[in-house]
Amino acid sequence: MREKVEEVLGKVRPMLQSDGGDVELVDIEDGIVKVKLLGACGGCPMSTMTLKRGIEAKLMEEIPEVKGVESV
Repeated sequence: MREKVEEVLGKVRPMLQSDGGDVELVDIEDGIVKVKLLGACGGCPMSTMTLKRGIEAKLMEEIPEVKGVESV
């Protein structure tokens, strides 16, 4: 599953990088993907929306086993 998650993160990464940010996969536990938002995304007031509506939505759309995403 880790490889699938990395693949999907690779699809959203260019969007984050265009705004000076990035995302790093930290862990996967019981279907919950734990990521760290880096760069501009780390302190952005819109980071929660990016996490839920961007990263989480894409992961859950492409990988049915994903139950959610958390920022660590």
